[in-house]
Amino acid sequence: MARPRSLRVPVLAAVAAATLPLGLLVPGAADAADRGWTGRPTALPKAPVVVGFGGAVSSVDRDASQVGIDVLRRGGNAADAAVATAAALGVTEPYSAGIGGGGFLVYYDARTRRVTAIDGRETAPASFTPETFRNPDGSAMSFPTVVSSGLSVGVPGTPALWDRALRRFGTWSLSAALKPAENLARRGFVVDQTFHDQTAENAERFAMFPETARVFLPGGVAPAVGSKFVNRDLAGAYRLLRTQGVGVLYRGSLGKALVEEARDPHTVPGVSVPHGQITAADLRSYEALVKAPIHSQYKGLDVYGMPVPSSGGIAVAQILNLMSAYEKRTGVATSQLDEVGYLHRFSEASATAFADRNRWVGDVPGVPVQQLVSPDFAKERACLFDPSRAQPRPIPFGEPDGDYAPCGQQGLAQAGSHEGLSTTHLTVMDRRGNVAAYTLTIEQTGGSGITVPGYGFLLNNELTDFNFVPLTPGVPDPNLPDAGKRPRSSMSPTILLRNGRPYLAAGSPGGATIITTVSQTLLGYLDRGLSLKDAIAAPRLSSRNGGSEGAEPVIFDGPVGAGLTALGHNLSESSEIGAATAIRSLRFGLFEAAAETSRRGGGSAMVVWPVR
Repeated sequence: MARPRSLRVPVLAAVAAATLPLGLLVPGAADAADRGWTGRPTALPKAPVVVGFGGAVSSVDRDASQVGIDVLRRGGNAADAAVATAAALGVTEPYSAGIGGGGFLVYYDARTRRVTAIDGRETAPASFTPETFRNPDGSAMSFPTVVSSGLSVGVPGTPALWDRALRRFGTWSLSAALKPAENLARRGFVVDQTFHDQTAENAERFAMFPETARVFLPGGVAPAVGSKFVNRDLAGAYRLLRTQGVGVLYRGSLGKALVEEARDPHTVPGVSVPHGQITAADLRSYEALVKAPIHSQYKGLDVYGMPVPSSGGIAVAQILNLMSAYEKRTGVATSQLDEVGYLHRFSEASATAFADRNRWVGDVPGVPVQQLVSPDFAKERACLFDPSRAQPRPIPFGEPDGDYAPCGQQGLAQAGSHEGLSTTHLTVMDRRGNVAAYTLTIEQTGGSGITVPGYGFLLNNELTDFNFVPLTPGVPDPNLPDAGKRPRSSMSPTILLRNGRPYLAAGSPGGATIITTVSQTLLGYLDRGLSLKDAIAAPRLSSRNGGSEGAEPVIFDGPVGAGLTALGHNLSESSEIGAATAIRSLRFGLFEAAAETSRRGGGSAMVVWPVR
């Protein structure tokens, strides 16, 4: 397979850098270490790619990445840094993640050399049924109406995941890990263009809820770029979690306030929204679940992803399997294709994977996981691939039954389902070899729009990730709502090992486009000869088996888009798709951390001891 050129760092220089005092590598870093732990971010610059020693963190936000780096610098491991970074993102990216949401963590433990997944996905209240989101006549309720309401709010899983991850893998207490985020919320951060734009885009919706308007629309408008945004209520919520533990949410005063607001949201006069169904009993019964990850192989690498109720691990594995099957079917390696040929293959693979995902994957018993990620199933599904013509959309789902023929039986063609495009992702590697790939969310940008009074965080609208009605009449739908059920997700935190050792970790926000973003990033780096930075920055295509395929402007408006259109692809323009972060482990204890160069204003990659 085509490989990117190795990063060349002179060995003597690298060893010397590893032994230099921190202050000689990063201006002001020695002072930062000497002043004791206050959670104050250090003076590392925001950059999309950086190489160095001591561990690495990559996220969408500079302050959050620096919180993680400070944890690693002071001896914390990847689990400690992941939780601290995630909590900081709850401050600076409150419309994408926070206490009121959920997420998925994939973690490599260097001591046991095992990969584990922790499921912190939100759950539906015990009162939910498959008919909860239907009108009396059986039709689906209005999606926008449900989103901005208590009915969309699932039981949050993020604090439970933090607690579970630290107890199982961490070396820091929850109190220590959340202190930097508390300080950041109380001290404030500088508003960037993305924060301003996301606030402005949601201003009308936020104004429906007085508490949300008070916290996020000071003076009635979105905070100006360059101003300082302070959230003392959120600082207080973190302090409660630090001093009383996550029980304060699942059994205590914070949970009581959450339940009251979700069940009867405060709205401005003249506005009424559906009430939620969460109870104190739903909170008490919540558990972050430890699970075996999805495991597949791609060209000598072990690929680990998130299992059900996420579809991400399954779909990423299937896309990679299909790309391998197309190579064998055509005799042409992915590395040898021009950009049109490559994206045509990628589009066919991702649309096929989504066809199977929509039919078979959900939080239900009997999901045929091993068959869906089987190379034999991919080989059967690849039989319809034509290098000169796109398959009509939607592609029918396959039959992952273990009985595979050269061109097996196809099922029905199904329409896709809705999934919000927000979320955030962070990646961490520490000097001991531990790795965390962590994607967390409150669903769409701004979640439900409902803020818990006095605590400064938004509640999720995660339950709108359920299908309101079956996708196809007469065909079982694994993603209908039900009591205690977790909605299907596309979050795809991914870790790759080579010979049992960490090689690469990656992930992205973006709803259903997460799957295509992560897969395209991996293929760009592993097969297309791109550097990690360029694989993340490459123009993206997202084919999810719908009537059209999202394409960023460079593709849509250029010769590549014209070439894909000539092959029968129906493209629609998307301003940006995903916002990936990734870290790779190099030789000599080096790390390369990479993030977006421009999407969402550019990400923030950092290492403890940068090499200049």
